Amino acid sequence: MGVLAYLGSKQYRHLFNAQYGAVIKNNRLQSKLWTAVTQSGMLFADSLWIWRNSKKALATTTVHNWNVVQNAMSEGKGMIILCPHLGGFEIIPRFLAGHFPATIMYRPSRQEWLNEVVEEGRAYPNMHFVPTNLNGVRQMTRALSKGEAIAILPDQVPSGGDGIWADFFGRPAYTTTLPIRLANRHNTPAVMFTAKRRAIGKGWIINAKRLDSFSSDANTAAKELNTAIEDAILIAPEQFIWSYNRYKHPAGAELPPQD
Repeated sequence: MGVLAYLGSKQYRHLFNAQYGAVIKNNRLQSKLWTAVTQSGMLFADSLWIWRNSKKALATTTVHNWNVVQNAMSEGKGMIILCPHLGGFEIIPRFLAGHFPATIMYRPSRQEWLNEVVEEGRAYPNMHFVPTNLNGVRQMTRALSKGEAIAILPDQVPSGGDGIWADFFGRPAYTTTLPIRLANRHNTPAVMFTAKRRAIGKGWIINAKRLDSFSSDANTAAKELNTAIEDAILIAPEQFIWSYNRYKHPAGAELPPQD
């Protein structure tokens, strides 16, 4: 799937090469382009398989640092789950839902048929999905007030007016401020999760890392969030979704700062 998309679309290939290549060069890593290309296809295949075979997927999942999750939830303020589009990220909320309820924010697709497929596939006990709008934010706030967990994809570009420009791997990227605002509101624990893919058919390794409190300054806090996302991606850089335009300028957003 990844190879077909890469070879079949010039736009896909250009975006993939530019984003992956820059990160590899700037971090002085060995380039594994074709591994990254194939892993990108696996990311989508993983999601489909996890949706349809949750029990089998969970049976092949190993979790590190579970005490981080337990300690965060024991504070009674809820927990903000942050998981970038890396590896088998769809397994993370399913694993956590086996221990406590989670309210998960998602962006509905513009294509109704695709939205129905995604909603049906993601449906799972103890997981409640809310859209990226004001009503969704209110439901997430209520969940935190009850000491429950919420989940946000922090590497997704927000709508214009809902974010702030902050460096991401050395380039300005429009960055969501929602997890920052929710975390700072009542000093709620924010935990970064990754699901690194092992060999084909061997499952995933979930890792949890609690983030330090965000700065009260919005610009500084946005950079802190992006740095945490960068650290998570560098755990398995070939498994990130490099075909997603992290640097796009959403309609209604101010222009990025100029050097």
